[in-house]
Formats: sequence, C-alpha cells, structure tokens
Amino acid sequence: MRTNRRNFIKTTGVTAAGCILLPPFLQSFQNVQISGNVKNYLDHFEVSAEMLQKVIAAAMSKGGDYADLFFEHKKSNSLGLEDGKVNRAFSNIGFGVGIRVLKGDQTGFAYSETITLDAMLNAAKMAANIANSSSSFAPAEINEKVPASYYNISRKWEEVSVEDKVPFVQKINDKVFSLDEKVIKVNAFMSDETSYMLFYNSEGRLTYDYRPMINFGAVCIMQKDGKIENAYAARSFRKGFEWLTENLVDELAHEAVDRTNLLFEATKPKAGEMPVVMGAGGSGILLHEAIGHTFEADFNRKGTSIFSDKMGKKVAESFVNIIDDGTLENNRGSINVDDEGNTVQKTYLVKDGMLNSYIHDRISSKYYGVEPTGNGRRESFRNIPLPRMRATYMETGPHSKDDIISNVDYGVYVDNFSNGEVKIGAGDFTFFVKSGCLIEKGKLTQPIKDINIIGNGPQVLADITMVANDYLIDNGTWTCGKGGQSVPVTCGLPTVLVKKLTVGGSV
Repeated sequence: MRTNRRNFIKTTGVTAAGCILLPPFLQSFQNVQISGNVKNYLDHFEVSAEMLQKVIAAAMSKGGDYADLFFEHKKSNSLGLEDGKVNRAFSNIGFGVGIRVLKGDQTGFAYSETITLDAMLNAAKMAANIANSSSSFAPAEINEKVPASYYNISRKWEEVSVEDKVPFVQKINDKVFSLDEKVIKVNAFMSDETSYMLFYNSEGRLTYDYRPMINFGAVCIMQKDGKIENAYAARSFRKGFEWLTENLVDELAHEAVDRTNLLFEATKPKAGEMPVVMGAGGSGILLHEAIGHTFEADFNRKGTSIFSDKMGKKVAESFVNIIDDGTLENNRGSINVDDEGNTVQKTYLVKDGMLNSYIHDRISSKYYGVEPTGNGRRESFRNIPLPRMRATYMETGPHSKDDIISNVDYGVYVDNFSNGEVKIGAGDFTFFVKSGCLIEKGKLTQPIKDINIIGNGPQVLADITMVANDYLIDNGTWTCGKGGQSVPVTCGLPTVLVKKLTVGGSV
C-alpha cells in the first residue's frame, strides 16, 4: 500500500492502527523498529530503504570516507498588497535530492530533481568522484534518529487557501491607514513555506523533519509637510495558520506607524567616536554579523577568523554569555534536526567571557575532535551544508537599561538596523542604522536616523562594559547569506553598552 503525497500531508505525524504492508527489504529491518513517521516520509518521496542503501553504496564506491542523501520537498507561497489591493501572488515547488561524499575535508556533490533509482545512482557516481580508489562498501544497519519537536502547529499551510490569507493582508493595510492621516501608502506582504526533509547517511542514520514557516508584515509610507518617510514591521515564526490573529494585525500596524512617525523628528548626531548603547532585540543583528560569523568553524579551521587561536581564552567581560540556539520553540531559526542529520542543541559560544565553542558542521567537528553542534545547514537540496547560525543571542546581564543610559554623558542609542557589511577574517564592519536616539547627560533626547556605525567585531565584544537584564529575541524576517546560500535565522540582545564605536553622522 502506497501513500501519495497529498494523503501524506494529512497523515504525517499520526500513527494509525491497522495493517501496513512492507516491501520485502523493509521487512528485513523490522527489528530496528522503523516508525510510522519514517515510513510516511519514505512513501512521500517514493523511495525504499533498499534504494537508499543502493545509492549510498554507489556514492561510496570510489573510496569516500562518508556519504549522505538529503531529500527535500518544499512548497512556497507569497502574497503582496499595494495601492489597497492584493496585486501579486506566486507559488513555487522544489523537489529533489542532494548527494554528498566526503574524502578528508574535500566534498563531492551532485543533486537530482528526479527521484528515480537510476537518476540517484547517476548523481551518486558523480559525487563519488571526489575519491579515486575502488572500494567495497557494506551498508550499515539502519538506525532511525527521531527528531525533536520544536514547532508543533495546529493547521498546516498546505491546508490554507489563498482566500483564507488575503483578508489578513487587507486588514493590516486598512489598519495602518486608520491609525494616522499622514499615511499615503502601504505595502503589505505574507509568505508561507512548508518543507519535508528526509536524510540518510553511510553510517545508517535515517531521520526526517517537517518545517513550516510564515512571514507577515507591512511597510508604512507617510508624508508630512512635503517630507516622506517609511518604516516597516514584520514577524516570522515556524507556526501554522492559527498564528494569524486580529491582535497580531494591530501590533504590527501600530509598530509600523510609530516607527515611521519617529523619523519625522529625527536628525543626525555629530560624527566621531563615542559610546554606543545597543537596544534590546533587533540590535542582535550586529552580534550575528560582526561576531557570530567569526565563530563559524570553517573560518576558524582555515585560519581566516581572528578567533582561530582564541579557544578557551577570555574574549569579553565575565558577564557576557553568547549562545547559538536551535531549540527555541517555534522560532524562525530553530530546526528539529540539522541538514546533516545531527541533534540540535543550545550552544554557548562565549561562556562567562571565555570563548567556549565554535559553530560546527560535520567536517569541522571531526577536525576539532568534538561533537557536532547541530549547525550543518543548507538552503536547499541543491546545496552542500555549511556551519551556519540559527538563533544567536546574548543572555541577560547584571545591569539595568536605565543604569546603562545614565552612564553615558554623550553618545547614541540604536535599536533599528537595516543592513551592513562585514569582513569575516578581521571582523571589521559597517552597519546602517535606521533609527535611534541621542544620549545626552544620561538621558535619551533627540531621535536620530540614517547613520553608519563602524567598528571591529572582536573589539566590540571586548568593549562591552555593561549588559542589561532585558534580553529580547527579535522575531523579524532575518535571513543569513553565506557562500551563495540563504537560510532563516533570528537574533537577540539585551541592552548593552559598547565603550566606543565610530558613528558616521553630520560634520
């Protein structure tokens, strides 16, 4: 009995009573207790355990050290509203398998958008060419890895029609217009995504994941006395349709309008070196870009990161703790299992001011002789996995936000970043700040906007002199780019004081 993909969508995660007829090869593995979920995923991709082992054997045929198969079926939908009407929509389906072979630290890779035995064998033989010796390979006993469950949902996006989604996009448009007469335009957006993943490797590990995603928000454009400003608000989670509510629409609409209004009164500070207070939440993007990437183990393994010789050494004050976490419930950056089939965990990168761990994939963890941290991630089956961040944040500290502000005689408070550029090796960065405030004599005063902040990530880490007790995750639509690949992430930060940074303002 076969389960087609449409029925699979309705039944995955549910173990039904009754008789299940197994192909002969699967029957021989009944003693390993393959679960109903794994059987559903095998049926979803229309493959058998026997096919997986044949493809792995082909991938290992030239003497590779290791091989894996990454199956993916991704469904994406998007809606956009402009000029008061939903005027664009599209859907996309990605389906295929990526086959990777490792020989030392070298990678052979091929993918196929057709999942037939012949197509997969051809791709496996191409990936196998990273090695160059003949080798016999005995398939390992299948070992099912049951993934964690960090994003349980009630209503899947596959069950939601366009007609169900359009009212929410329309409502946020109408709500923004109703909040302020200066609003002249709204661009609203919603996108959802569902991914099914099946993973198998030459060590016999067989695992799977179901990954939902929703992005929802709006850009508010306002005009006052001939001056036009814009700002936006958005949220993204691994949640289902039940997450969309009237309260969410109100929250996002008010946030977009308030952020835009602030810009009409904003100015630029004087340029120069000064103390900078990073606001809780979205300022975590600087932590992600300027510091987090330098902790990724591939850069350190190759000696291109400034932290490559600092493991176990002091890199910050003792109250600084930086974490990369894939286990936050329903978080955009969370995953139940990484794209190399590894267990996902909460990893202290900096613990009590000491460099405690790098961000590892399979290659780097073997190189350093440590366990994988669950950070092997890829954009799709067409890409190889790389060590990538998930949710990267700093834990709460011993100070208060008010104490931090009062300790600054003249500086800036920033809380809304839009983009930036980082040199991974040295950690030098430039970030564009959308909005913030001047700090004068220990108080927040004039709003500021459109400034650059220039510095060095490792130096910023060393120059954090106060950390507040108001840690906050920013649940925006953050996406991380590396090696031509993009993956969803999140970031967070409590309010922190950096002793000095270069602020590009007015002369």
